[in-house]
Amino acid sequence: MSTPKVILVTGGSGLVGQAMRHVLFDEKTELAFRAQPDEVWHFMASKEADLRSPEETEKLFEKYKPTHVVHLAALVGGLFKNMSHNLSFLRDNILINDNVLNTSHKTNVQKVISCLSTCVFPDGAGAPPDLYPLTEAKIHLGPPHSSNFGYSHAKRLVDVQNRAYKEQYGRNYTSAIPTNIFGPHDNYDLRDSHVIPGLMHKCYLAEKNGTVFQPAGSGRPLRQFIYSHDLAKVFIWMLRHYDDVEPLIVSVSEEQEVSIEYVVNKVVAAFQKNRAARNEAAGSDGQFRKPTSNAKLRAVLEKSGVNFEFTPFEQALQESVDWFVENYETARTGDVNQVSLL
Repeated sequence: MSTPKVILVTGGSGLVGQAMRHVLFDEKTELAFRAQPDEVWHFMASKEADLRSPEETEKLFEKYKPTHVVHLAALVGGLFKNMSHNLSFLRDNILINDNVLNTSHKTNVQKVISCLSTCVFPDGAGAPPDLYPLTEAKIHLGPPHSSNFGYSHAKRLVDVQNRAYKEQYGRNYTSAIPTNIFGPHDNYDLRDSHVIPGLMHKCYLAEKNGTVFQPAGSGRPLRQFIYSHDLAKVFIWMLRHYDDVEPLIVSVSEEQEVSIEYVVNKVVAAFQKNRAARNEAAGSDGQFRKPTSNAKLRAVLEKSGVNFEFTPFEQALQESVDWFVENYETARTGDVNQVSLL
């Protein structure tokens, strides 16, 4: 009988951690992505340890004794929180990432897969003319967008650390770079949520209160979105089969890049609403677009014999809205009384 893999998922109670738990243990999941008999999974919640502390990180690893780590834990927030807290996002995430990777090394963890973000890539302004589509080779070609440079640099440094651990110690540490993630168990706090959960919460409150759903911003920026359940499957596959230090972009194809206005309309349709209103002047749009290529992901999946298909956006959005409506009372919605709903 083979020695079991003990897999620790940091940030296990968050959006992607919950998606991994669902995919691994839902009997409807394809067999290739379900938990295997030789795997023991532990999903760590933030209350178990402050990963900014080396001592608490070491105690956590001593408790679970992982052989593999999926590193999802991070200080995260929406556009406006990033813009006002760049130093906090930089310092806290550097500490978290360094403690997880260093403790993994010291305890001889066989594989670590960290979760980055497409914000690690250079901003289009002033970048080389052939920057788009973004590929794994373009992470370090220039500075990231100014709106979230703290978080971006902290996450970008993980790629540097992975390469250094590989070069100096031969460690099998790598990372995934997903585009904009959404799905059940998201953060719907209107003060610092990302675009889709924020729109969902605003639309829900508008329907509940009989008010006009009025999103901020122009709606013109373009984004690629990935369903958390799809990302979870890629993480599970990477844990079992991917052994390269080079990161993998996890994204739908470039042709599936959509405008925020399109997303607004689809959110409205998912709530069976038809009276959305635009607010052209309010708010900030952030980076206009950052299209990514999933060619490398497609190639390595095909080479390993995996027939992987992304969930259609409208289906994934409807499932996310249905979950949110059903679980509103226990979802992470924050205090709506302290937030302007315009």
